[in-house]
Amino acid sequence: MKKKPRHYQRIQDNNNNNNNNNGFTSLSLTKPSPTPILLGKQSIQRTKLEALDSVITELETSARKGITITEPEIFASLLETCYTLRSINHGVRVHRLIPPYLLRNNIGVSSKLVRLYASCGYAEVAHEVFDQMSKRKSSAFAWNSLISGYAESGQYEDAMAIYFQMAEDGVKPDRFTFPRVLKACGGIGSIQIGEAIHRDLVKEGFGYDVYVLNALVDMYAKCGDIVKARNVFDMIPHRDYVSWNSMLTSYLHHGLLHEAVHIFRLMVRDGVEPDKVAISSVLARVLSLKHGRQLHGWAIRRGMEYELSVANALIVLYSKTGQLIQACFVFDQMLERDIVSWNAIISAHSKDSSGLKYFEQMQRADVKPDVITFVSVLSLCANTGMVEDGERLFSLMSKEYGINPRMEHYACMVNLYGRAGMMQEAYSMIVREMGFEAGPTVWGALLYACYIHGNADIGEVAAQRLFELEPDNEHNFELLMRIYSKAKRIEDVERVRQMMVDRGLET
Repeated sequence: MKKKPRHYQRIQDNNNNNNNNNGFTSLSLTKPSPTPILLGKQSIQRTKLEALDSVITELETSARKGITITEPEIFASLLETCYTLRSINHGVRVHRLIPPYLLRNNIGVSSKLVRLYASCGYAEVAHEVFDQMSKRKSSAFAWNSLISGYAESGQYEDAMAIYFQMAEDGVKPDRFTFPRVLKACGGIGSIQIGEAIHRDLVKEGFGYDVYVLNALVDMYAKCGDIVKARNVFDMIPHRDYVSWNSMLTSYLHHGLLHEAVHIFRLMVRDGVEPDKVAISSVLARVLSLKHGRQLHGWAIRRGMEYELSVANALIVLYSKTGQLIQACFVFDQMLERDIVSWNAIISAHSKDSSGLKYFEQMQRADVKPDVITFVSVLSLCANTGMVEDGERLFSLMSKEYGINPRMEHYACMVNLYGRAGMMQEAYSMIVREMGFEAGPTVWGALLYACYIHGNADIGEVAAQRLFELEPDNEHNFELLMRIYSKAKRIEDVERVRQMMVDRGLET
């Protein structure tokens, strides 16, 4: 079962190659910056990493002196620690110390190495280690790790292939196999394969395992069969948080808000306290301000209103229901904020020039804006007529923060110039500034601006591009007809109307 890694080059050689027993070297990864609220926890993490580093350094020193370490327990323990601390760099160093024969023949050591690589996003490297294992058929552990690694990285077909190979090789799956393969199946969206795996897990005796059934609910929902997802949910004998959250998010994913709220109430009635995942999931999709306030009150009574995901969802809820003061209050009371928090409060001020003060606060707090941040601030500038600020921020995005403008950013700039009546600047932004073909959002912003300001010449160009990009969007035809009507070009109005008739669009 040989499989050549597709991106082996991700393993970078940053260390001394003299003792590289197996061809693997250390990885070059970005070190995350700790947030203040996690500082204590990360200090403990650093201490553990320092201890791990010290042990590995001593073993490397011994290896350089010609002392070969052959005890599998030492490597198994070190790999377990690397996995717990998610330290792939240290794991690679341990890998270099393991004698090849031990890696091939000791399933405990090799399985833990497979798990480490797979869990850190290096499924192809994990697969190469897996292929060297002589006793991989004796346990499902390494197979499960490989399935999980591929599934977590979105390589669902590869994950499914490992599962089918597992069956062909006669390896007996366990309760950890099925949740991983069901995740991959949900990613593919194949209900037929999902049903086949359902039959497999029942045959293997896991038909009433809560851990497996939770994954089954999620799989059916992602494959589009919400009825079967609910049927499996109703079969679960003793539901846990994951069971309720799986069913709740499944309903929300399918837009079934009424059913989601019903599940939420059943959850509370059965004495299961919804956690922050459940609360924030419902808040993110609730449409009624009344229901949103009830959920907010429920969160306050349980001391969850300051949970990051809950507070972020509350900001979005209050902003989209027109309660800007309340959204600001929630933001101001937050104990910690992430990029989602800042984006949410800036977006809440999309029609209020004072929203730029939050962007400035964000900069002072040393929080790096992202793609969404600049969409929000540029939209704000367009909606409030702040042309100079918009131009300054558009330039700042690439020069200061290294963010290349995307389609939505150009659409914001076209909208900014268009609303201000600067039609030539808007048109020039498309034909001279963009490094790629403009899409419907960009040309649509220009066409709407032409309608507002009565510019038939540029409007014709924008409409023609939109007719090519969105041939069935009658709104574009109607806008051009209105532009011609404003310009008293009645023959052109009738011509566009006939185009709509010829294309089978309503008039």
